[in-house]
Amino acid sequence: MAVATQTLEELCINSIRFLAIDAVEKAKSGHPGLPMGAAPMAFVLWDRFLRFNPKNPRWFDRDRFVLSAGHGCMLQYALLHLTGYDSVTINDIKNFRQWESATPGHPENFITPGVEVTTGPLGQGIANGVGLALAEAHLAAVFNKPGHSVIDHYTYVILGDGCNMEGVSGEACSLAGHLGLGKLIALYDDNHISIDGSTDVSFTEDVSKRFEAYGWHVLHVPNGNTDLDAIASAIATAKSVTDRPSMIKVTTTIGYGSPNKANTAGVHGAALGGDEVKLTREKLGWTFAPFDVPQDALHHLRKAV
Repeated sequence: MAVATQTLEELCINSIRFLAIDAVEKAKSGHPGLPMGAAPMAFVLWDRFLRFNPKNPRWFDRDRFVLSAGHGCMLQYALLHLTGYDSVTINDIKNFRQWESATPGHPENFITPGVEVTTGPLGQGIANGVGLALAEAHLAAVFNKPGHSVIDHYTYVILGDGCNMEGVSGEACSLAGHLGLGKLIALYDDNHISIDGSTDVSFTEDVSKRFEAYGWHVLHVPNGNTDLDAIASAIATAKSVTDRPSMIKVTTTIGYGSPNKANTAGVHGAALGGDEVKLTREKLGWTFAPFDVPQDALHHLRKAV
């Protein structure tokens, strides 16, 4: 696919992917697989739904975004940079995982404005997301009056297979269902790969049925790699269900675009390597130099805000 044939949305999504690929490659450490696979759902969320202000990261009624799968933090750093947060410059992207950088190997909310909570320990982020949604519901109940909704925002969480394996996520999500936290929406990056290989070796339960049992509203996007409209439709439907939280299972391919490492554990927690980066650029039609972002993509993402 030549760059000339890429849609504007594809340019934006591939900008996210290659910032992640290039940053991990330069650091020779990190997790490129999740950003490569989850870039479409994250793009749709940030471009079409998320309410935020890069010039005022602490705007009180902003939507909250939590990357529970914090090891894939280059996804979040790329989005923060592309949407115009001063806290993540292109030099910060280039200094990913370096000492005293603004882009540590897992998101730290006290280091990087725009990061809501510190994540990394699997399951912790979705539990934090439940807490954020609970806080929104409580504040809305206390301060909102007829005709004056001063508290009115959503909490969105991207979580992975590893998060769903952890006990803390189960306890928190059970509570969210019990309390009917209708402004909590979790996007489950269903890629079936862990650092040990296929999840078939340890994790074969039906996650959707588990969340239904918790009392959640559950949807499924079978093609999270390219079906952007299906992702958007699922999020819009989830927003319309306000009496319970929603979980959207988005089936993706970890390391999407990598000819030899996509859908393998090899892309989960290690740099692709120079040869594979070159092949991935060729497969996705990406002719830009490392860390270069096409101006059309940058303009669109910063205009979307």
